[in-house]
Amino acid sequence: MLTNKKILLGITGSIAAYKSAFLVRLLIKSGAEVKVIMTDAAKEFITPLTISTLAKTPVYSDFYDGKSGKWTNHVELALWADVFLIAPATANEIAKMANGLCDNLLTATYLSAKCQAIFAPAMDLDMYIHAATQNNFNKLLSFGNQIIDAESGELASGLSGQGRMAEPEHIIKYLDNLLSQKKRFLGKRILITAGPTQEAIDPVRYISNHSSGKMGYALAETLAEEGAEVSLISGPSQLISTHLNIKLIKVKSALEMLEQCKSLFFSTQIAIFSAAVADYRAKEIATQKIKKKDEAFTIDMVKNPDIAIEFAKVKSEDQISIGFALETNNEEANALQKLKNKSFDFVVLNSTQTENATFGFDTNKITILKKSGEKIDFELKTKSEVAKDIVNVLSDFI
Repeated sequence: MLTNKKILLGITGSIAAYKSAFLVRLLIKSGAEVKVIMTDAAKEFITPLTISTLAKTPVYSDFYDGKSGKWTNHVELALWADVFLIAPATANEIAKMANGLCDNLLTATYLSAKCQAIFAPAMDLDMYIHAATQNNFNKLLSFGNQIIDAESGELASGLSGQGRMAEPEHIIKYLDNLLSQKKRFLGKRILITAGPTQEAIDPVRYISNHSSGKMGYALAETLAEEGAEVSLISGPSQLISTHLNIKLIKVKSALEMLEQCKSLFFSTQIAIFSAAVADYRAKEIATQKIKKKDEAFTIDMVKNPDIAIEFAKVKSEDQISIGFALETNNEEANALQKLKNKSFDFVVLNSTQTENATFGFDTNKITILKKSGEKIDFELKTKSEVAKDIVNVLSDFI
């Protein structure tokens, strides 16, 4: 399945860089078109001449080539690729990309990439299991990247354990499996709401909640990777969407979110209501900043429309609707009530009782309750992994 696939290979400064020569050879043999970026440190372990000869194309390393006088456009490189594979990926370069640092051609290209990025780590075992490195792995996974676990064996330090870059044959098999996967949602139009809403009180203040939008954005990325055309209606969030199949629509208030949903709902096959929409808004929004005067202060509030219920009334038999329930007590009973009242096909239950889950965290623990009565419990996972679990359940409905 690698025939005619465009593979951008990033090689970083590890002793495992010698394996990259074998990896390039196997990629070419598999019919892939390969371009290679090497960091300066990588060139200390294997020469660009070796790699360029095997790849049958020049190696990229610097933003500017003094000999030819040409500038290397990292954006064009990023957009060219079907897959961006970093192998070997050192702890240093992984840390940079996990935290958005950009000091070389490789990291700049990564930050511009729209395709699937895959990391094949290579480092000593103590570095591999260090909490900082594991945290960086989790960050990369939360962005929708994939990691090919390091293998165990003798390391360059003389120690033995996990840290060896996966063998080139294993990486080729991983890529082949990835690219041969059937896109289960190809051509499906999906509406997703995400993040909080902000309900204005005056020109500078608002009522909101702690939702980050991470779960909704992870679902959007996962479904886009599966071929779906995703409309992501997001309340205020620091997150960004990177996939070309995602149309990001930003809103602030519940009423704005409702209006955007109205314009899209009837042309979509699947609606996922993951936003944490404010239940109430100020009856009247002050035109000037409210000054502090009295000891007590009261705001008259009115109920916001329940977006999911609004569309439950008009949902067709062919449409699939999914909801989320964040509960603090009587969790399952409250979630089942939402499942019924809002005509969901299934509801995703989050619990505030689980440590390191729900709002603001990169991990979550969910239970899925289906309208059929089936209940599925999941372990605590990264939100990108949770998104895949939800999408796998959703695929049973199409």
